Amino acid sequence: MSALERPRLRPYLTLEAEGGGGYVLWDQLRLAVSHLRLSKLEMSWLQLFNGQRTLPDIQADVLRNIDSLPGPVELFHRLVRKLEEALFFDGPRFRTRLREQAGNPIRPPACTVCYGEDPVFLRRVLDRLFTAPAGPGRPGPRRPDPHFRAALLPHIDYARGGLTYAWAYKELFERTPATLFVIIGTSHYSMHRFTLTRKHFQTPLGVAYTDSTYIDRLVAHYGDGLFDDELPAHLPEHSIELEVVFLQYLFAEAPFRIVPLVVSSFHDCIATGCEPIEAADIGRMIAALRAVERETPEPICYIISGDLAHLGPKFGDSGPLEPTLLEHSRRQDFALLHTLGGGALTPRRTSPVDAAAFFRIIAREGDTRRICGLPPAYVVLEALHPRRGEVLHYDQYVHPHGYESVSFAGAVFYK
Repeated sequence: MSALERPRLRPYLTLEAEGGGGYVLWDQLRLAVSHLRLSKLEMSWLQLFNGQRTLPDIQADVLRNIDSLPGPVELFHRLVRKLEEALFFDGPRFRTRLREQAGNPIRPPACTVCYGEDPVFLRRVLDRLFTAPAGPGRPGPRRPDPHFRAALLPHIDYARGGLTYAWAYKELFERTPATLFVIIGTSHYSMHRFTLTRKHFQTPLGVAYTDSTYIDRLVAHYGDGLFDDELPAHLPEHSIELEVVFLQYLFAEAPFRIVPLVVSSFHDCIATGCEPIEAADIGRMIAALRAVERETPEPICYIISGDLAHLGPKFGDSGPLEPTLLEHSRRQDFALLHTLGGGALTPRRTSPVDAAAFFRIIAREGDTRRICGLPPAYVVLEALHPRRGEVLHYDQYVHPHGYESVSFAGAVFYK
């Protein structure tokens, strides 16, 4: 059956309101185009595409109501064409493309809007993050430390978070003995708690290959379910890709492998106040990571890809951001980071790492500041129990008109 015979919007589409009364229809899978901008009138017609009626029946309904809906009938026909060309209707073309994507061993880049498609330009952008006046300087000679185990990195775009990336990645490059990187990031597109992918990651800097042996071991210890939502969880996700680009930049002459794992919200743990490790699936993942660590003969470096607070109208808060709220959030961020070692933020540079205390601070707030780095940070730190952490850089981005604020930090962890 043609997608236009009884048109139905397909899965994995998200509708968001824009300023000025417009809307954006997003394709999480980015199978043809990533998004369509729609007027309020076009948005009102989306509900008609439910697969229950033929296209002529829908058109007749639109014609009957056109007097109460300003705009020509041609606008409706143009909307149908836009949705069909973008693969936003369910049907044979969509399912064929979905099968192709599922069978493709390479995950194409989804975030080039953040860093561009030209590898030469991209390397220059990353170079400048290290050499900027507030940057850490270019990475020096590698001096591997067998006690280096993990790093906390942002996953905000490079334009806002680039210096923080640079401070943590300089330390990681100089200190890690590993060529196997387990990247555990925030899941923004899936409600499944944990989602793996075996797909290799392509960026303008090349292809980063996944480690199938590690993934097989992790699946064997964790059990079923880690690939149940693979495409919607990983195809649009930036929390892994933005770390892969930095690894490719730094380790251009040293082949490495990755393990891409995303973690969704711990809201159930926040609501009950129970330690996340007591949840069956979280506890099982922490145990599985420890077991695979014991079975892996080579060094492993863990990358935690997560930001801190998300504030402002963009994230559902009422009214513009006030200086008092931003200062309070900054103090709370410092309290959180002190549980990870403090480092540059406090005189005590070798505070013990305490993942449980990190969680309790967020739980007492009810996660009202939306700490998206909680799930990946908690899982990694509970699995490793590092003895020492050091915060190298912190920043708090504030939109010039108070629409949003995002904070983030770079830290490293040692056994």
